[in-house]
Amino acid sequence: MSGTSSPEAVKKLLENMQGDLRGLSLECRKKFPPVKEAAESGIIKVKTIAARNTDILAALKENSSEVVQPFLMGCGTKEPKITQLCLAAIQRLMSHEVVSEAAAGNIINMLWQLMENSLEELKLLQTVLVLLTTNTVVHDEALSKAIVLCFRLHFTKDNITNNTAAATVRQVVTVVFERVVAEDERYKDTIDQPVAVQGNSNRRSVSTLKPCAKDAYMLFQDLCQLVNADAPYWLVGMTEMTRTFGLELLESVLNDFPQVFLQHQEFSFLLKERVCPLVIKLFSPNIKFRQGSSTSSSPAPVEKPYFPICMRLLRVVSVLIKQFYSLLVTECEIFLSLLVKFLDADKPQWLRAVAVESIHRLCVQPQLLRSFCQSYDMKQHSTKVFRDIVNALGSFIQSLFLVPSTGNTSATPNQTGSNASGNAGSAQTSPGVLGIGGGATVLPAFEYRGTWIPILNVTVQGSAKATYLEMLDKVEPPTIPEGYAMSVAFHCLLDLVRGITTMIEGELGEAETVSQTTAETTSLPAQSSEQQDLQSVSDQSEKELVSRAVWEEMVNACWCGLLAALSLLLDASTDEAATENILKAELTMAALCGRLGLVTSRDAFITAICKGSLPPHYALTVLNSTTAALSSKSYSIQGQNVQMISPSSESHQQVVAVGQPLALQPQGTVMLTSKNIQCMRTLLNLAHCHGAVLGTSWQLVLATLQHLVWILGLKPGVGGALKPGRAVEGPSTVLTTAVMTDLPVISNILSRLFESSQYLDDVSLHHLINALCSLSLEAMDMAYGNNKEPSLFAVAKLLETGLVNMHRIEILWRPLTGHLLEKVCQHPNSRMREWGAEALTSLIKAGLTFSHDPPLSQNQRLQLLLLNPLKELSNISHPDIRIKQLECVLQILQSQGDSLGPGWPLVLGVMGAIRSDQGESLIRTAFQCLQLVVTDFLPTMPCTCLQIVVEVAGSFGLHNQELNISLTSIGLLWNISDYFFQRGEIIEKELNKEEAVLQKQAEEKGVMLNRPFHPASPFDCLWLCLYAKLGELCVDPRPAVRKSAGQTLFSTIGAHGTLLQHSTWHTVIWKVLFHLLDRVRESSTTADKEKIESGGGNILIHHSRDTAEKQWAETWVLTLAGVARIFNTRRYLLQPLGDFSQAWDVLLDHIQSAALSKNNEVSLAALKSFQEILQIVSPVRDSEKPDTPPAINVSVPVVVGTTTATSLGRSFMRTDSIGERIGRYNGSEPPVITDEIEDLNLWWAAWNSWYRIGSESTRPPVTCDKLTFIPSQPFLTALIQIFPALYQHIKTGFSMDDLQKLGVILHGAVSVPISSDASPFILPSYTEAVLTSLQEAVLTALDVLQKAICVGSESMQIMYPAIFDQLLAFVEFSCKPPQYGQLETKHIANAKYNQIQLFAPAEWVALNYVPFAERSLEVVVDLYQKTACHKAVVTEKVLQNIIKTLRIPLSLKYSCPSESTWKLAVSSLLKVLSIGLPVARQHASSGKFDSMWPELANTFEDFLFTKSTPPDNLSIQEFQKNESIDVEVVQLISTEILPYANFIPKEFVGQIMTMLNKGSIHSQSSSFTEAEIDIRMREEFSKVCFETLLQFSFSNKVTTPQEGYISRMALSVLLKRSQDVLHRYIEDERLSGKCPLPRQQVTEIIFVLKAVSTLIDSLKKTQPENVDANTWAQVIALYPTLVECITCSSSEVCSALKEALVPFKDFMHPPASKEKDKGASKLSISLSCLR
Repeated sequence: MSGTSSPEAVKKLLENMQGDLRGLSLECRKKFPPVKEAAESGIIKVKTIAARNTDILAALKENSSEVVQPFLMGCGTKEPKITQLCLAAIQRLMSHEVVSEAAAGNIINMLWQLMENSLEELKLLQTVLVLLTTNTVVHDEALSKAIVLCFRLHFTKDNITNNTAAATVRQVVTVVFERVVAEDERYKDTIDQPVAVQGNSNRRSVSTLKPCAKDAYMLFQDLCQLVNADAPYWLVGMTEMTRTFGLELLESVLNDFPQVFLQHQEFSFLLKERVCPLVIKLFSPNIKFRQGSSTSSSPAPVEKPYFPICMRLLRVVSVLIKQFYSLLVTECEIFLSLLVKFLDADKPQWLRAVAVESIHRLCVQPQLLRSFCQSYDMKQHSTKVFRDIVNALGSFIQSLFLVPSTGNTSATPNQTGSNASGNAGSAQTSPGVLGIGGGATVLPAFEYRGTWIPILNVTVQGSAKATYLEMLDKVEPPTIPEGYAMSVAFHCLLDLVRGITTMIEGELGEAETVSQTTAETTSLPAQSSEQQDLQSVSDQSEKELVSRAVWEEMVNACWCGLLAALSLLLDASTDEAATENILKAELTMAALCGRLGLVTSRDAFITAICKGSLPPHYALTVLNSTTAALSSKSYSIQGQNVQMISPSSESHQQVVAVGQPLALQPQGTVMLTSKNIQCMRTLLNLAHCHGAVLGTSWQLVLATLQHLVWILGLKPGVGGALKPGRAVEGPSTVLTTAVMTDLPVISNILSRLFESSQYLDDVSLHHLINALCSLSLEAMDMAYGNNKEPSLFAVAKLLETGLVNMHRIEILWRPLTGHLLEKVCQHPNSRMREWGAEALTSLIKAGLTFSHDPPLSQNQRLQLLLLNPLKELSNISHPDIRIKQLECVLQILQSQGDSLGPGWPLVLGVMGAIRSDQGESLIRTAFQCLQLVVTDFLPTMPCTCLQIVVEVAGSFGLHNQELNISLTSIGLLWNISDYFFQRGEIIEKELNKEEAVLQKQAEEKGVMLNRPFHPASPFDCLWLCLYAKLGELCVDPRPAVRKSAGQTLFSTIGAHGTLLQHSTWHTVIWKVLFHLLDRVRESSTTADKEKIESGGGNILIHHSRDTAEKQWAETWVLTLAGVARIFNTRRYLLQPLGDFSQAWDVLLDHIQSAALSKNNEVSLAALKSFQEILQIVSPVRDSEKPDTPPAINVSVPVVVGTTTATSLGRSFMRTDSIGERIGRYNGSEPPVITDEIEDLNLWWAAWNSWYRIGSESTRPPVTCDKLTFIPSQPFLTALIQIFPALYQHIKTGFSMDDLQKLGVILHGAVSVPISSDASPFILPSYTEAVLTSLQEAVLTALDVLQKAICVGSESMQIMYPAIFDQLLAFVEFSCKPPQYGQLETKHIANAKYNQIQLFAPAEWVALNYVPFAERSLEVVVDLYQKTACHKAVVTEKVLQNIIKTLRIPLSLKYSCPSESTWKLAVSSLLKVLSIGLPVARQHASSGKFDSMWPELANTFEDFLFTKSTPPDNLSIQEFQKNESIDVEVVQLISTEILPYANFIPKEFVGQIMTMLNKGSIHSQSSSFTEAEIDIRMREEFSKVCFETLLQFSFSNKVTTPQEGYISRMALSVLLKRSQDVLHRYIEDERLSGKCPLPRQQVTEIIFVLKAVSTLIDSLKKTQPENVDANTWAQVIALYPTLVECITCSSSEVCSALKEALVPFKDFMHPPASKEKDKGASKLSISLSCLR
């Protein structure tokens, strides 16, 4: 506007006008003067207006009638040139809007005239157009006239004019309606009172409308009239009109100005009343017409459908439906039903095509479809229009396949649609299909049962671009190309699906966001606005319910038809893009149904996709309600290549894979085409993107995927991802390269599918898990009873799903692990099981490593939940599962060990659940885990779990599969104990805290706290469990385990026992140690005596361990020693316990039974233990107690004897040393020392045990067979060695009775013989005079006793005699060794050393008792020297006993077993007598020694004149030595006996004298050789005897008559003896004649002669007054006898005789004169002698 009103434009307009007027005046100058004048006055007028007015344009408009007048007159001239000039000028005025209404009317009238004259027709049209478009001055009648003018020009003969006019009409109609719009815009703020529209019989006046609206109304009403072939009301002057043009105009108005009709009721009324009936009427020929029905049959000929009208009607209908649906609900129902009918197969092809195009237009308007659904389908008695449309499209598509389209000229019409040969032939020759061998078809197409329909590119997705609806210029129906209708219908379906789904999903999304926001606002409502908020929420939900009902109805209405059509198309599609579109449609529908929760429809779509994925007729029960039998087609496969089979009629697809179906009995193979793979990808896509809405259809999806995966040969790998299996799975799986490259992608999508499960909501996730579980169950059923590779798809995917949903693992853990545990892991198929375990363990590991929120350390429940399945696996017996379980435990420990916390009991339980029968590798793996725990994780686990660790470690010790494991587990127990020791305080605190909690819980429940070893403190219980476990291992059937466990148990108690509370020791002693001893004793006594050949493998067993009995013996030894050591080292702790004495008794009982067991090793060890417990000193008394307790690493007990008590092994790590611990035992006081009496009781108990052991073991056997058990020397030695230590404690009460008992045992012990097997080791060689250790021990025992007696009280000293008796009994052994019962013993020299004959019974060898007897004798002598004067010794006749005992060896002399014996006996006798005789003399009067003297005399007699002959090999030196011994004895007699004759009984002295007499004239032994005779005569002995006789004959000091008596007796005996010998000799000499006498006799006489000379010498030396006259008489009486001997022939005798006679010369002298009396007497004697 501004362009035309600017000053320049106005100026230009004025110039132009003036120019135009000048031009006009020039042109008309000649012919038309009036016009010229008018033009000129017009110039003046213009100028005047310009000069006078400021607003020139307004002034011009006011005067426009006058201004225009010259031009109108110019037009009236009908001169072309002038007319053109005028029209141009008028147009210029119009364009500047300076024409008034009146002027406009004038112009129109002028134009009408020109029209009637057919002048300047195009210019006319142009002028009308300018007039009407520049402003709104023309209306009402003028407007109608202008419009009619255009219409009339449209129907001229001139084509150009016609077309221009048509365009102008269209534009004019548009302008009219645009004015209405503008008018409405102007008045939109003023609200009109709506006036009810009447029936409106007066069609001319519509009083309520504004001017522009009224014009438009009139125009539209007349257009309807014209199309209906009625007269117009307003467009007066119309001559001619076509229906097609009318319909086009109606359509354009309706299409372009819907708001006019919707806003104005008058217009709406026109639509209802005029347009709709008109359309329905015009449609009738199309409805009635049936293609192919004969015309003759119907009574009236049916009008044939006319393409131009029909097509335009459809366009109108499309607009009506699109724009005015809300106004024309009922009418639209009719239209839509008509549209659906037009699709019928009996309608002409072109009609069906345009109908499909029309429907397509509707299908791209989802909101419209939604309205249909709301208005019709959801109403009760209404046509289900929406459903019908969809179904119609489906039937339409189906009909196209069944009925060959007429468009396809080469096809033969075939009404039945059966696959007839002609049809098939036509399909084969149709242009699109080139043999499959050449690759894909050239044209995309559908092919079904031989009908081949190409797919044309008809439209862009989402826009309904019609082809035939736009053919407005065509009069004849066009030829529809083959496939066009199908393609449009196909796009209809796709757009329908896309539209509906997009719309509904959009609205759903909005609804969800709204509900979320409202949920948020309502959760925190302000007080005031609460009410209205709730109100809005309820409105909201109501609205949503309504919407949801519509959505559901829409889907319910269309899904069946859609599915039928899409499935058919999918089946028929040979084009990848088309297939893709179909699948996409099915997928979006499935997803939508899922979102709306329409299960049936969702499942139906999914099933369709699933079926498409699998080969035709594939038997998958989930998809086919009836299991279809497998396809009977046989495929030939040569080598690895798929030979192309001519395709079945179902498909022209390329086969890309051949594989085995997943079935129980696979028959042959199945083939997958590229379309199957495409469907599979869609399926994956569906599951991936819409998993949340799949719900129960996961079952379908996963089952299908499982089968596909199986056919393609994908196998699960780590983490559950599927990877292409080995290149070739046998000949059954053949993959083309195309699919090979696809496989990794498919496998990847599969993985991503399950990865995306993390975005599913909980319910959907459960659906997924359930589906996988039931799939897995099916796969398992299939895998039963055969070793075929099972399908692991489900298990692998369960694993994958679990792994990606770790953040909410709790919700799916139970169903997931429950299935794997109860079903998969217990399956008989090993591959299946293996995967089950793999999945389960991977999940557990992942669950533990995942960073949960809150972390596992703060969420114990979750941690236990995760670990529980691991424990549950222990209930499965398959070893492969258990290996997996343990490997998992190992990995968990390595990665998570530090943070297991409350999960420890479960983990440890897994290790502990391994049984011995489960194979070595299992046990080894489990043990590896345990080792890791003990080495690395003890500090990180809760202390309450330590007990479990102990139990598990113990259980490994008991496994009998692998000895090394058992032994190592014992080592672990030691390490554990060490750990307890080092961290004792921390553990104790934590356990006490835990205990308090448990105690409280127990109290609340009102139950007792129940745990082992209650009521000891929790920390002590831990120790007790450890001890109890080791105790169990100590009685394991395997010796090595027992040994190791025993050593460990006692080391542990020794090293760490001090940590225990005092009261706990009671349990240790009774429940652990004694219990163990009982079991060991029992096992040992019942052990098998069978020989064990080898120790497994090639290990040889030493003979000392070759029976079970011997092996158990070792255990018994170890156990007993250990217990004894504890009693020894921990006595200070044990004694304060109340029942120490009972414990002591039990221990002694064990020692006793062990000592008396028939096993040398055990019995000996028992004694060692006995020794150990005796090397204990009574605890320190209060007065002597040190101020501070000793430091712990100094052993507390004081040690007696040689054995030191074991120290505690290690020093304490902490400062609370023993003092504090001891303090704890009894409040603040140190341990209470038990009183003396109790202590004594203990020792007496020990003595009684010792006595029982001794008496049992040394008692000789009653019978003597081969199996008699005889105690060994070391045993006996040890037994006896115990006595001294024991005696120290009991000496105060040791009575005579006890001594007697002791004596029996000592005697018995010494009497025991030894086996000849052992003798070389024990015995010295026979010649060595050495004591055995046993004999040493016996003597030591007696020595201890006698020393104790020595310092003891008077009452004790009465025991001396008993000791003497005992010793003397031993002395006797030198000559007569003791008998041991009835046992035959051999002398040692005769024993065979036959160790080689293992099975020959051992011979028993008596010991060489000589050294022992001799040592005993020495002891006797020593002891006697000390105790001779003792009252008891005197009273009990000890001396007599000694002499009596010594008499045995002395009388035997050379017959003694050992020469040393009698020599020692002599020396001992001499020593004893030297002490004893004075004592005897002292007590002579008491008569206590009376019986001794005869014994002594006999002893001397037996010794000096022995009956035994010296051995032949005795050397001269030896003989002389022996003689000197005899001499010593005589000297003793001369010094110790004879001088005291007056104190000695006469008989005894007489016997002595007789003996000396006998000795002094000794007859030699007959065995002497001549050379030795002088020596062997025992001359020295005889001489001493003689001298002694003499000495006592002439004793100077005869103090008593007794002595004199001895002297006289001695001399008379001697002289008598000499006389006898001489007489006998003379007699023999005389008788023998010339023969020499025997050598002995000669020797004897020589000796007597020498004796006589000696006697005389002696008498001379003696004081004469001491010599009895009688004696001299006897001496002189010898003289004649001597003289008689002179005749002897022996020179030796002669010389001796000479010596004997010489002394007699002294008798010849008279005595000295001084002493006359004496001399006289002497002389008289001499004389009488000489006489």
